[in-house]
Amino acid sequence: MSYMSADSSWSQPRDFGSLIQTCSSNIQKISQNSGQIKNLLQQLGTRQKTSELQDRLQQLQHYTNQLAKETNRHLKELGSLPPPLSPSEQRQQKLQKERLMSDFSAALNNFQVVQRRAAEKEKESVARVRAGSRVMGDGGNVNEQLVTFEKEDEWGQSQTQTEEPTITEEDLDIIRERETNIKQLEANIMDVNQIFKDLAMMIHDQGEMIDTIEANVESAEVHVDRGAVQLQKAAHYKRILKYRIIKC
Repeated sequence: MSYMSADSSWSQPRDFGSLIQTCSSNIQKISQNSGQIKNLLQQLGTRQKTSELQDRLQQLQHYTNQLAKETNRHLKELGSLPPPLSPSEQRQQKLQKERLMSDFSAALNNFQVVQRRAAEKEKESVARVRAGSRVMGDGGNVNEQLVTFEKEDEWGQSQTQTEEPTITEEDLDIIRERETNIKQLEANIMDVNQIFKDLAMMIHDQGEMIDTIEANVESAEVHVDRGAVQLQKAAHYKRILKYRIIKC
């Protein structure tokens, strides 16, 4: 499955109407993609090939992230357009922008939820690989036990089993892949955080009334083989933006 670049039409000049239409379409796609990502996450660990699901997830997450950044740029451009001369048109455009930013905030919030769930899934994947490869913690030994043998060949068989490698090259490849995915998820989450900041700033600059702005700073830690990849404390600007319509 392939996705078109969200930046393909960014260089084209836009008027208010076309920008509104593009942003609305992008927001709808972000919401739809978040639902698809959620469904794909639920399929992980089933009989379907995990590698194929992971590829689809990565493509969809990247595409959705690009849509969010494009929408953010278009909203900034909307704010820089000269206002219409007619007071009634000014009010109409103001209401359209308010509604658009509210919808965008809700879509971003849902996208951020599935991003965090994807990070949790990566953590679970690494844990399964470690468990399946019998990779133990500090000084642990899965084969450490007291056994008595009546025959010498029984001891030899046990020794052979004990000396088997605890982790395969394939397992290491999986762990490295999961680590790469985790870093990409971290970058995507930080992108969304920045968009939330920009959105709040745009509302402030336009003099809109904000009832509540809540910021939740969360950190997630995902362990990998022989260490841990710690997601930096990401300011998950979980903005619940409510607008009061100021009647002129």
